[in-house]
Amino acid sequence: MHGAGNDYIYVDATQYPIPHPGAAAIALSRQHFGIGSDGLVLISRPHDSVADFKMRLFNADGSEAMMCGNASRCVGKLVYETGMTRKRQLRLATRSGVKLLSLMVDAHDKVAEVAVDLLKPILHDDSQFLPSGEPLPHGQFVSMGNPLYVIFVDNLDAVDVAREGARLERHSRFPQRCNIVFAQCNGGALRVRVWERGSGITLACGTGACAAVLVAAQNGLVPRQCDVIMDGGTLSVQWRESDDHLLLSGPATIVFTGEVEL
Repeated sequence: MHGAGNDYIYVDATQYPIPHPGAAAIALSRQHFGIGSDGLVLISRPHDSVADFKMRLFNADGSEAMMCGNASRCVGKLVYETGMTRKRQLRLATRSGVKLLSLMVDAHDKVAEVAVDLLKPILHDDSQFLPSGEPLPHGQFVSMGNPLYVIFVDNLDAVDVAREGARLERHSRFPQRCNIVFAQCNGGALRVRVWERGSGITLACGTGACAAVLVAAQNGLVPRQCDVIMDGGTLSVQWRESDDHLLLSGPATIVFTGEVEL
């Protein structure tokens, strides 16, 4: 499945448990030798009633991520369309807390769009960002459950995202590594490219889109609700005034289903 090109392999772990998911993510995500993806997502039921489903996400390098906005939205579509639930409001447990999914279902009972409430962001988290040390390019650190560093540029096409992203992901001031978000104002919208820790350049990043809107709106560059144009498509982000929650919405697409041997 993919959300605006941010593609993961999804497994119903209630039926097909994977004992070594990090190793499986590396093998399956590898282009040409595996399926090829940004990582592996395992869907299961939580042990308590705090949520309807639980998501674990492993990046292409085998590391476990805290959260992914696009993957969350894809989980919502998958569990509904495969009959695992008939709910249109779902609670999804992640490593960064429980997120609320809202499913927009069309006349053919297909999920046309999924919105996820990513809750209130944290603008500085000392556990993932060291305030002193080697200089960083001017930017803003945001925690959306996962760490992001947002850098605004005048010309996004001139940025070598692969080189700069790889360098900054492992910067000495990010002890847990970091997602690097490069953003440019595009009228009333934003143009964003992201280097994701553990995966590299991705065609879209939901939490990166939200972090970019947050920083831009704080500085009066865009309204609190705007579109974010990414390499794989456009996402919509709303920074809600009533509670400062960030809501991410957009399409989720099932590419294919099949079986694979590990």
